[in-house]
Amino acid sequence: MKMYCLTLDLKDDPALIEEYKRYHQPDIIWPEVMENIRTHGVLSEEIFLLGTRMVMVLQTAADFSFEQKTALDKANPTMQAWEELMWRFQKAVPEAKPGEKWVLMEKIFEA
Repeated sequence: MKMYCLTLDLKDDPALIEEYKRYHQPDIIWPEVMENIRTHGVLSEEIFLLGTRMVMVLQTAADFSFEQKTALDKANPTMQAWEELMWRFQKAVPEAKPGEKWVLMEKIFEA
């Protein structure tokens, strides 16, 4: 199993933040999004929020590949529609490369 931590910001608008949180409730999130998460090597996914900064923690299968997951998501019209919808709420962190959303964080400590 592998673990990854990624970060992304939300736009600084309380109404948009609440709407974003609502879209991620178990009874509201698109079932196709949940199916996509489960079938492409992600064992668990959690998103944490403080102010506008989000942190996503992924636990994945040992053979998980971001490159493969990205390619599969780009070929999936439903995932592209979801990402377009989510981008209404999201804002790249300053460290992001052009076109990059969720940015992989560097692990600097483990006990």
